[in-house]
Amino acid sequence: MHFLYKIWKAFQVVFILWIALICCILLYDLFDNVWNGLFVDIFTNTFTKRESIYYPDQDTSIVVRNINWTALKRLIFFLLCAVVLTGTGVVMLTAYISGKRKSKKAIANSAQMIHKYMSQERDADDIFPNEYAAISTQMSEIKTHMIQNEQLLKDEAARKNDLITYLAHDLKTPLTSVIGYLSLLDEAKDMPEKQREKYIGISLDKAVRLEKLINEFFEITRYNLQQIVLERETTDISYMLMQMTDEFYPVLKQRGNRIELKAAEDLSAYVDAEKMARVFNNILKNAVSYSYPNTVIKITAENYEHELVISFANKGKTIPKHRLESIFEKFFRLDDARATNSGGAGLGLAIAKEIVTLHGGEITAKSENEVTTFVVKLPV
Repeated sequence: MHFLYKIWKAFQVVFILWIALICCILLYDLFDNVWNGLFVDIFTNTFTKRESIYYPDQDTSIVVRNINWTALKRLIFFLLCAVVLTGTGVVMLTAYISGKRKSKKAIANSAQMIHKYMSQERDADDIFPNEYAAISTQMSEIKTHMIQNEQLLKDEAARKNDLITYLAHDLKTPLTSVIGYLSLLDEAKDMPEKQREKYIGISLDKAVRLEKLINEFFEITRYNLQQIVLERETTDISYMLMQMTDEFYPVLKQRGNRIELKAAEDLSAYVDAEKMARVFNNILKNAVSYSYPNTVIKITAENYEHELVISFANKGKTIPKHRLESIFEKFFRLDDARATNSGGAGLGLAIAKEIVTLHGGEITAKSENEVTTFVVKLPV
């Protein structure tokens, strides 16, 4: 089929040349015969010189015409230039049209092969020929990346669904207890004061637990709807950390924990103060939740050349390495069984990482020898 196509193209070229030759012959005939030798007259008048030669022995003069070589050479030069320029133009135009057709065909073929590769479970080598090796390599990388992202989204959705299921189930327990104890208090009007205080205390604890679970639902909803926009300003990080230490005092006191803060007084950074406070708050909440009772949570903040480094270290159960790698993923919780009141919706650290990244910083975590440390690095 390809051979026949080449023969057809060659035939077209020969046919065009024959048409051009016939047109030239007809044009010459038109000038020379139909228009009574007009072509000869034009040539004679333009490219010959009329001279008169006298012959003394015969006492006669003869008029002759000699070729005007200067004018003729000028004509040949201009004709040659015109032929060269016309030929070059034709070749360039032909090459351009041919290249455009080949480019369109290549793009169409590439699009078809890419569609086939992305829609089918086949190796790139089975679809892309050798001349498309570069595209084959890039598409393999893109497809692999897409599959990984798709799996991450599936895992995230699964964790989220599991979390919502757990939350919905866990809401029933404290709610049932609150209703039960309040019903007893309502029915037994003459209940002893000591027992009444006990039931009221239990009801309050369950109501607080119920509030925490509802807040987790709100946190999930807020995360899905939020679009984080930074409003930066020069912020006193030292003061922010001291203020946060005071705010956490009641929570720490319940567990016998305390915070040990080491930070210079002149530490500042160009950040969104509200968002950065949320980062530190989420990390501290995590540290308090998973610290051993009666232990110290150490916070240090230092300036290192072009970055500000803030670390939070708490003493608690060592986090396994394989779980530490996932600690910043959305809806990830260390206590999957939800057997304790620690932790939240698994969004705190994910949000913290997103905020720090938007600031051009970095957040990392390590856990060894029952000490877990979170490190936040911010550009100064």
